[in-house]
Amino acid sequence: MPAHDGPGGERVRVFDTTLRDGEQSPGATLTSHEKLEVARALARLGVDVIETGFPAASPDDLEAVRTIAAEVGQAPPGAGAGDGAEEPPVICALARAATGDIEKAWEAVRPAARPRIHTFIATSPLHMEHKLRLTPGQVLERVTAMVGLARSLCADVEFSAEDASRSTPAFLHEVFARAIAAGATTLNIPDTVGYAMPEEMAALVAGIRAQVPGAAGVTLSVHCHDDLGLAVANTLAGVRAGARQVEVTVNGIGERAGNAALEEVVMALRTRHALLGLDTGVDASQIARVSRLVSSRTGVPVQPNKAVVGANAFAHESGIHQDGMLKHAGTYEIMRPETVGVGATRLVLGKHSGRHALGVKLAELGYTLRGAELDEAFARFKALCDKKKQITGADLEALVKDQSGRPHEPFTLEGLVVSCGTQGMPTATVRVRGPDGTVHTRAAVGTGPVDATYKAIDEVVNADGRLLEFAVHAVTEGIDALGEVTVRVGTADRQVTPNPQTGGETPKVFHGHGADTDILVASARAYLAALNKLVVARGVQGARRVAGTAGVRRAAARKTG
Repeated sequence: MPAHDGPGGERVRVFDTTLRDGEQSPGATLTSHEKLEVARALARLGVDVIETGFPAASPDDLEAVRTIAAEVGQAPPGAGAGDGAEEPPVICALARAATGDIEKAWEAVRPAARPRIHTFIATSPLHMEHKLRLTPGQVLERVTAMVGLARSLCADVEFSAEDASRSTPAFLHEVFARAIAAGATTLNIPDTVGYAMPEEMAALVAGIRAQVPGAAGVTLSVHCHDDLGLAVANTLAGVRAGARQVEVTVNGIGERAGNAALEEVVMALRTRHALLGLDTGVDASQIARVSRLVSSRTGVPVQPNKAVVGANAFAHESGIHQDGMLKHAGTYEIMRPETVGVGATRLVLGKHSGRHALGVKLAELGYTLRGAELDEAFARFKALCDKKKQITGADLEALVKDQSGRPHEPFTLEGLVVSCGTQGMPTATVRVRGPDGTVHTRAAVGTGPVDATYKAIDEVVNADGRLLEFAVHAVTEGIDALGEVTVRVGTADRQVTPNPQTGGETPKVFHGHGADTDILVASARAYLAALNKLVVARGVQGARRVAGTAGVRRAAARKTG
């Protein structure tokens, strides 16, 4: 297995059971090809042991385990003998404490350079009585016989006492003593149903270390489930009490609520190395990639707030947090995203974000706004956040473009109400504030909602313009996408007109841009922006109310009506 840089310290083995316990997640069944792909990724990740399946479950599972043993469980070509840096992972298969299961497990893992048989039997009073229907004495006899059989086939044998956390300690100690005497090299202590508390798990491991004859000569392992959300906490408690193998799955998948998550246990040991003094051989920089692979192949999504590998694990939206992150990453991140293979910290812009973060993000997009400009952009950004859950870079660009280029606007949109549909006539009512501060309200009927809106605006702004082009598109994906509208407006007579203020000439075409989650509001803003440019260019200082003006017209607007 590859050696990886880490903080150093005593080594904890990582036993990955994604392909066995993880595959038992409802709906997470993997094909043989997918199992091989994940096994290769786990080997590159640097786990010590890959539990590849339960060969007795089906011929296909046996064949999948055998393929992994032959292809992943071999040292890379050219590796020198005894070269620990090139040592392949242990390939392990699970078997009940039954002759047939153990023989099939051996058949499957035998091609590996470092094979392991993992056999188990339940030891809690509840399981022995109601599931196995065996007496404690019969269980002890089965342990001696089946561990002995496994050891006669394979030099590396792991024994698990199923439901150990609900077993009687004295009986559990006797079971483990029998397993060691029969040849087990690893003793696994499972919290099978996620019942234990961390202090109980620690006491269980410590008791086995102190009271089971021969325990000092074998590896103690912990396998914890997450039924109470304590799998990682219990795993770490077991490690602190002396366990030196952790049984984990990528993304924490597994039976019921899942298993202790590989990424959480590994990064806890690494991040808190000063406290724990322990390390693993996992290449943490590959964690995110393997997480995505497992999620993709099993069809089990990773929740956004999942520790280490969730989409939000290195994302910050709070303005206070963003400000701290921009000053020093350590203020709100205890590990760097690149450490686990995530590209970079994300400052997510949303309703909780502050002006500092918005300014930085705009600068990254090429827009340097300061003072009043940034204040205005921030106000528009906050308004957009009330309408959209997620703000993208494209949204911000549209917002800034909608704001820029309008140093003075004689007319501003105060309100818009539109009625349209299959019945009745499309009607729009607009409220527009004029150059003198007066608010004008007008209503108009059109061939469609955009046409009606533009006619109503014409009732207030008599600019004698002509619509040359109307275009609309969604800036981002999703039902709450920001709509962006651009228009081109020309003078009604298509002629260059004198500008009394500058002594020059008024251009024939004026551009307008609008952006909003409501496409009709965006259309109104774009149109009014173009008219404002025309009005300013002509030097018009007031609103000329001329009812029934032709105004800017319709052809392109009808396309959206």
